[in-house]
Amino acid sequence: MLSLVVLALLQAKDVRHAELAERFLGSAQTSSVIRRIERFFDRHPLCPADVARVVLTLLPSTRPREFILDRTNWKYGQIDVNVLLFAVLWRGVAIPLLVELLPHGGSSDTNLRHTLMDDALCLLKPSEIQVLYADREFLGHVWIQGLAQRGIPICVRLRTDTPVDEWPARDWLQDLKPVNTGLWVEDVEVCGQPMNVTLTYTQDGEALIIASNTGSVTKIQAGYRKRFRIECLFRALKTKGFKLESTHMTLHDHVERLLCLLTLTYVWCVLVGMLQECPLKRHGRRAWSVVTLGLRALVRSISQAADHDAEGVLTLIKLLELSGSA
Repeated sequence: MLSLVVLALLQAKDVRHAELAERFLGSAQTSSVIRRIERFFDRHPLCPADVARVVLTLLPSTRPREFILDRTNWKYGQIDVNVLLFAVLWRGVAIPLLVELLPHGGSSDTNLRHTLMDDALCLLKPSEIQVLYADREFLGHVWIQGLAQRGIPICVRLRTDTPVDEWPARDWLQDLKPVNTGLWVEDVEVCGQPMNVTLTYTQDGEALIIASNTGSVTKIQAGYRKRFRIECLFRALKTKGFKLESTHMTLHDHVERLLCLLTLTYVWCVLVGMLQECPLKRHGRRAWSVVTLGLRALVRSISQAADHDAEGVLTLIKLLELSGSA
């Protein structure tokens, strides 16, 4: 059943039960398949920790990995669906690893973040985490100190009122004009931790202040840019891919299982997309993302299998089998 739902997700590019049911093989009526899908989301023991183990096996790395922490949310009627997501970077692509569903709208709290990081440390050693990238929501003395105690380095964007050596970050920017390159500050205290800080302005004139307790101050800004890969992930799960926000499910267990299925589907798209050739545009960027290429190749192979040409899709399935047995 899990495999059938993954194949339906690929073909439908939609998470709604009726759209998935229409792609199921067999002679059962659509209403019967919908009830079967509902029972799957209600009863299947699939959980993020199990899927995360599979993901880390499918995406091997001999070096410490980079991770991103962020939050995405949407509404179904008046109900908030609020997801805290921990993603791993692999070959330039952000891939979901662990999730926590928030019981409210708005920002996450420190205890929930620490719970998520403890779950991550059940899968990874601290030495396997090169850095955790995070945005301005993920600040606070207790949060940063908790990461340090767990041996997890962080690279985080600061708010202008965040103290840097007891002075608000905005005060460090007073003598820095928007036309200047920026300011580098080494070994200052941020949230109780010694950090290197870069201060500059974006092209829109907004203050960009980034702090990290790992790596050279000269590389902080370039490293932090990788945080935006998770925005590409969210777009792929939502408007540019699987229409996650269209789901009518709001129960946390159900949404969690849906995210697990999307993670497996997404990883397969990435593995397949890495094998596809992609033309470059004039500015040197790829014409299509790895995920888009993988999704297209998978959908085409499934269509060919329906015409009794299963060789292509079987080859792509072996990507999971071979990696999974490694």
